[in-house]
Amino acid sequence: MKELRINGQRLWNSLMDLAKIGATDKGGVKRLALSDLDRQGRDLVVQWAREAGLSITVDQIGNVFMRREGRDNALPPVVTGSHIDTQPTGGKFDGNYGVLAGLEVIRTLNDLKITTEAPIEVAFWTNEEGSRFVPVMMGSGVFCGAFTLETAYAAKDTEGKSVRDELARIGYMGEQVPGRHPIGAYFETHIEQGPVLEDEGKVIGVVPAVMGLSWYDCVVTGMEAHAGPTPMHLRRDAMQVSTRIMQEVVAIANRYPPYGRGTVGMVQVFPNSRNVIPGQVKFSIDLRNVNDELLNKMHEEILAFVARTQQESGLSVSIERVSYYPPCPFHPDCVNAVRAATEKLGYSTMDVVSGAGHDAIYTARVAPSGMIFVPCKDGISHNEIEDAQPVHLEAGCNVLLHAMLDRAKVVAS
Repeated sequence: MKELRINGQRLWNSLMDLAKIGATDKGGVKRLALSDLDRQGRDLVVQWAREAGLSITVDQIGNVFMRREGRDNALPPVVTGSHIDTQPTGGKFDGNYGVLAGLEVIRTLNDLKITTEAPIEVAFWTNEEGSRFVPVMMGSGVFCGAFTLETAYAAKDTEGKSVRDELARIGYMGEQVPGRHPIGAYFETHIEQGPVLEDEGKVIGVVPAVMGLSWYDCVVTGMEAHAGPTPMHLRRDAMQVSTRIMQEVVAIANRYPPYGRGTVGMVQVFPNSRNVIPGQVKFSIDLRNVNDELLNKMHEEILAFVARTQQESGLSVSIERVSYYPPCPFHPDCVNAVRAATEKLGYSTMDVVSGAGHDAIYTARVAPSGMIFVPCKDGISHNEIEDAQPVHLEAGCNVLLHAMLDRAKVVAS
């Protein structure tokens, strides 16, 4: 089985064909969840699945499972997948690669007439990106019970259209209850969406875990005043106090290497006038790390610093944690299957902890799960110029093939 390989050109052609649906002038893809373009993309992938002899199941949140039977169909399937919805300025590979790599695994097994002991399935999950509806990773989140189907159905876009109505409109509101679909193991292949693999010159990233994250809203309230007549020592400058906290966010991340992350990505200044001392600043804080112990230390440090800053400055400072995703270690059996496949195939490799969220963090709550990363150009994703080399995409799919066969088992001929 060592020489078993997928058809890299066929995989590439499928990616390019799917990318035509919602193609943008800059070479990217805009295919928002539950839009007409999403329906067209879903229809095309389902068509390809049927042509490959797969049966189709759709659940009530629109997750789609495409099944190749095994010798023993009482066994839970070995599943791979990702998503095909994109950001408004999305690329050709984010999510799409994981789905079509799974389809290419099926096509390869069909070509070689290989029967597996357990069934093999390819899934695509609804609204992973969260760019039209929140919460993000909606389909897999409902599937694993992170939030209810009713919560997801009630979510609305900026035009007031609900998930329930849009699912029904595009014809992908299935009958199966989310979470009732068995999964024996789950693998997800993905472009890294970061620069580490490319920087290190490695082909395959073995993903042992996904970082946890804490998101906060912070508000500093001072007093707006004229920038000219007000002496420095009499100012209640919300911006200057805010920048102290912003710098501490970065400092905290640097104190917890190598996976500490600290980001202030959104800032709102009031009144936002050139010659007015800012009276209020609202900003986001994003802290990440690879395990709960480190993330909790970072959490405690930012809260303590905010408390000290409020006392020292005399300004009102509030901080509220608005979202928390715990770190997600992947199952050792799945991680080892990926590692063994990579070694068998002779690809250069390194461990890469994911800093981004993926559907696999939710499947990991209900089944052994693992991920495979391949490089993307300059580490750029969520951007129309997102790019990846065909040889790397082929390599990741080869690893996926062998990792899935490790779990599904090949029936001896």
